[in-house]
Amino acid sequence: MHSYWLTNSLKLLKCNKNNLWITGVRRLSATTQSSGENIQSTTPPVQPTEELDNKNNNKEHKQRSLHIAVIGVPNVGKSTFINNIINHKVCPTSGKVHTTRKANTAILTTGQTQLVFYDTPGLVTQHEIRKHHLEQSFKSAYRHAIQHADIIAVMQDASNSWTRKSLHPTVIDTLKTYAQLPSLLVLNKVDALKSKRVLLDLIKTLTNDTLRSKSAIKKISLPSESVGVRLNQRETSWNHFSDVFLVSSITGSGLQELQDYLVDCAKPRRWVYPADVYTDETPETLIVESVRARLLDYLPQEIPYNLKCELEYYNVENRVVYTSVLVQCPTPRIERLICGESNGKLRQITERVTSDLVEMFGQAVSLTITTMSGGKRNS
Repeated sequence: MHSYWLTNSLKLLKCNKNNLWITGVRRLSATTQSSGENIQSTTPPVQPTEELDNKNNNKEHKQRSLHIAVIGVPNVGKSTFINNIINHKVCPTSGKVHTTRKANTAILTTGQTQLVFYDTPGLVTQHEIRKHHLEQSFKSAYRHAIQHADIIAVMQDASNSWTRKSLHPTVIDTLKTYAQLPSLLVLNKVDALKSKRVLLDLIKTLTNDTLRSKSAIKKISLPSESVGVRLNQRETSWNHFSDVFLVSSITGSGLQELQDYLVDCAKPRRWVYPADVYTDETPETLIVESVRARLLDYLPQEIPYNLKCELEYYNVENRVVYTSVLVQCPTPRIERLICGESNGKLRQITERVTSDLVEMFGQAVSLTITTMSGGKRNS
């Protein structure tokens, strides 16, 4: 058995004290405080029940929200885009494909508007599911997200000269299936392009030069003639995008404009989530997914897709997250590859994951990663 333990008690996220953490950590931290600290509180003056009810009703009446399904082929930057547009890391990322294996929910609440983003797995074929040992539910995850969405954001990698000029057939099929929903095109990684002419030509190609005006999307509906549209199988563009945005998830360019646009599109209705929540995932799930994402970065080829990660321990005490993750390796050779000489690589992976979790939870993290192979712990 190989393990590496890292305490990061000083590496705290520099954030406003008024900002709250994600649901699970906020709940567990509150439990720790109530058991170990003396909390002084001042009882506010009692207001009439009718007056409070009227205030709550008025507040809820002003609430608006929009649910956005972000789709695209693998590795176009969907998770990084969502993390940066909500300014909080809730979606694990890596440099390899298929980091996101199920639909994740990220929430941004600004003023009276709540934007709910669905980070979906990359659209894949059955062959890719077998190749990368993906769950069969992989293909249904994005469909489930779209069914709960008001609008579809199609993300395209503008920096990939081989694929940028055409939408993948799975993207076209998805847009055809859900043609009743409005859709917008998000060209990501535009910082890698120096020529504006290339971007303009790319927009014309992907939209068939039929881009609608921005006013169409504000009603969150498509004209009736676009519903049920049937495209030729050879078609690699979509005629019914409501708008196009040029962004860079890494530099942040264009993200504020897109956020403002989505806020304008929001519908008057009650929020689904509290204002201080960034995701509906549990801390335990985020920890395991963060470990798996970094294994994808540090291990070559198909090796990390054959690993299984599971949580062994999780607890929050005195505002420190204590956690342990077990990585099951198919062979001792792969276990040695993960650990490296004198556990050097395992130490690097642990430090990187710890940094991710500190940013994610906004508090200190003590992480242990343990490996085992052959179904037995090796000493």
